[in-house]
Amino acid sequence: MRLRRCGDRALLVELDDLGEVLPFYDALAASPPEGVVDIVPAARTLLVRFEPPATPHAIESALRSVRPAPGARGDTGEVRIPVVYDGADLRDVAALTGLAEREIVAAHTATPWTVAFCGFAPGFGYLTGGDPRLAVPRRAESRVRVPAGSVALAAGFSAVYPRESPGGWQLIGRTEAVVWDLDADPPALLRPGTRVRFTEAARNRHEPAA
Repeated sequence: MRLRRCGDRALLVELDDLGEVLPFYDALAASPPEGVVDIVPAARTLLVRFEPPATPHAIESALRSVRPAPGARGDTGEVRIPVVYDGADLRDVAALTGLAEREIVAAHTATPWTVAFCGFAPGFGYLTGGDPRLAVPRRAESRVRVPAGSVALAAGFSAVYPRESPGGWQLIGRTEAVVWDLDADPPALLRPGTRVRFTEAARNRHEPAA
């Protein structure tokens, strides 16, 4: 673990990989040091924000005393996200994985996912824990516009695009679920630790899911 100061009210915890970040985040979230007001996980780091009277030295000492429990995850609930699996890259994902398109749908819906961290855009959750056969690379060329609600895969993660934006992930479907809503409390549907179950939705009310 490496600690770097970010101004006078934050510390960046650098770890080796996501497997170290998640249990460290869960341990901090379960029992945050006095003065800590926010903990922001990423793929290899945790940003820890604090307010006075807490000092950088006191927070550093508290962080070095954290003893994560590997495999233990905090529970922030479970959400179900219905998906129409007609994404523009579904055929490419089939070619990359060697799975039939229906097998991709079955794999994506059969295994629960968990939000590891959020980033890229407000409400964009990086979901882990899915079927390892769905680990595919990003597209060679990013799209200028990815529609809001697009469900995608890349580098072992799955995600739902919260709003229209550029993006280079492999699109396998779409959902009407709102994952970022400024009028909601909290605004993000997908927060670190949230379990996600994808379900297959009908393309329209006259067409049942296959």
